[in-house]
Amino acid sequence: MDLTLVVMAAGMGSRFGGNKQMAGVGPAGETLLEYAIHDAIRAGFTRVVHVIRKSFAAEYEAGIGRRFRDRAEIRFAYQELDLLPEGFESVEGRQKPWGTSHAVWTALPEVAGPFAVINADDYYGPQGFAVMADFLRSVADQPGRYAMVGYALGPTLSPSGSVSRGVCSVDSDGKLISISEQTAIVPGGDKAVSTLADGTAIDLPLDQPVSMNFWGFTPDFASQLEPRLLDFRSKLADPMKSECYLPILVGECLSDGVCSVDVLPTTDTWMGLTYADDRETVIGKLADMVRDGVYPSPLSTESA
Repeated sequence: MDLTLVVMAAGMGSRFGGNKQMAGVGPAGETLLEYAIHDAIRAGFTRVVHVIRKSFAAEYEAGIGRRFRDRAEIRFAYQELDLLPEGFESVEGRQKPWGTSHAVWTALPEVAGPFAVINADDYYGPQGFAVMADFLRSVADQPGRYAMVGYALGPTLSPSGSVSRGVCSVDSDGKLISISEQTAIVPGGDKAVSTLADGTAIDLPLDQPVSMNFWGFTPDFASQLEPRLLDFRSKLADPMKSECYLPILVGECLSDGVCSVDVLPTTDTWMGLTYADDRETVIGKLADMVRDGVYPSPLSTESA
């Protein structure tokens, strides 16, 4: 069965201060995305669709794009402000991308069969890709069966500043009940503290399940994306900054009863590059994993 991995790599990295998708963190200069693709291919994904911006397409395709062509089918999609569903009006002067739901929409022409979605600047771990691949194979002919890999909030926090996370409520059967996109979460000792849009601060436990944008979808998800993007545009709160976040769109599908979402557990620890200061921590942890035999160095030394 063909499994597709969609990589969202068009973000602008404003808090990181540069193109974090291309930031070398492995012992041989590998990016976090290269570790993700490596793990995905080992788990059985056969196609990788990179969602990028045309402004850095040449550099990206010549670097990361070519390194896995002998191990998987590599495709590209371009998330541009003027590439929009019919009826979705653009906004003059806007510079900010339209969000992760729009990123996935741009990738759909290159997707075949069940597919997973990840961020390009996150480390998810081998087990996450293995459990997602197993899930997608098992539900390929069951429309509306979606999944996300759940991570504990604590290890996803950054000492350098606030982070955005999809805070999840999960039932006793491991099904997602609801998800709330919270954009200002910071460490608070033995807890985390989230400041909501109205200024209210709430405490969150460190083992709170959160989404790190590692989603799995059956092909019918394509029919949900476009109308919900159009609905987002019709209710646009801030023409210059509002984004259609993938967790919020999935939450809408859930509340409308058109899907179920399995929260897949993993013992892997997430890592990411939210701020420039996060880089040294990630470099150290990956060096430890190479030393312990989790990964070869360089990654290209492992055959398909």
